Amino acid sequence: MSDKKYETKFFECFGMLQDIRQEGKIRHALTDILFIIVSAFFAKIDKIDEIEEIPLWAKSDINLAWLKQYINLANGIPSVSTFRRILRVVNSKQFEKCFINWARQMTVFSENGGDIVAIDGKTMCGSRDGDKVAHIVSAWCSVNNLVLGQVKTEEKSNEITAIPELLDLLYLEGCVVTVDAIGCQTKIAGKIRRKKADYVLNVKGNQKILQNEISEYFECLTSEEKKQIEDGTNEKVKHLETLDKGHGRIERRKYIYSTEIDWMQDAKKSWAGLTGIGMVYRKVIHKDRITEETQYFIGSVGNVEQFAKAVRGHWGIESVHWSLDVTFRDDANKTRKDMAP
Repeated sequence: MSDKKYETKFFECFGMLQDIRQEGKIRHALTDILFIIVSAFFAKIDKIDEIEEIPLWAKSDINLAWLKQYINLANGIPSVSTFRRILRVVNSKQFEKCFINWARQMTVFSENGGDIVAIDGKTMCGSRDGDKVAHIVSAWCSVNNLVLGQVKTEEKSNEITAIPELLDLLYLEGCVVTVDAIGCQTKIAGKIRRKKADYVLNVKGNQKILQNEISEYFECLTSEEKKQIEDGTNEKVKHLETLDKGHGRIERRKYIYSTEIDWMQDAKKSWAGLTGIGMVYRKVIHKDRITEETQYFIGSVGNVEQFAKAVRGHWGIESVHWSLDVTFRDDANKTRKDMAP
């Protein structure tokens, strides 16, 4: 996206943000201040105790020339206290919605659909203040390499309520939404389907009966049925295998997806749009050890290729968490006061 489109979309989206400052004392437009802050954060000035670096960054010749292409700066660069005050009083929920809307304006989904949107939560370790610590639930779009939106919650368990809130803010038609086990809830599945999207949800102990039903189904497949699946002659149970080499390891994955779920009448009534159940067997050969893992899923997708793409795409959000910690120093950020976090 060109800089001009970047600027136009930014001011369109953040122009909706409420400015609670006294009119007679305003020397800098709120959107101008936010434009400088967001641009500075992209330049890795990302801690509130580094706030004094923002005007220094903005006043450098090359950055000032760039900023003046988009904001007039009639009264120069705002002071440190102005930046600090804005970060402490701006409504975080309104900012959140504006930012998500901005990200949506810059998102281009594939014409044939099926793009993966992975939702997962992360603890902001540096935000711990006594017993309180912030958690962020993020939506990651792999085709755009872009975080579409984030919602903050004070408790890990609150991800269950934060995920529907995040879904409400996103445009998801034609996408496949993946969520870890904590989000494997009937209400969340229903919300995804109402957004005209499909889902692949990880099933673990929080849905024990469902997990047992799925695991027993795959464990009880006969030798003949397994042979048919591997030969591709079973019409309702398909499999796909991948083999990856790199980073000093060999990783083999076997995906099995079954649309033979007429026996799951209760589950089909409870889980909106449920079309299949899946299993992923993962074997990783390291130099000094071998690890094996089996996971189970439910989905509204129609075939094993979509299922495998969704499961593999969800793992991509883990690299986002790594980038937040390593590149943006998220866990080292100890911002805690007022709205600034």
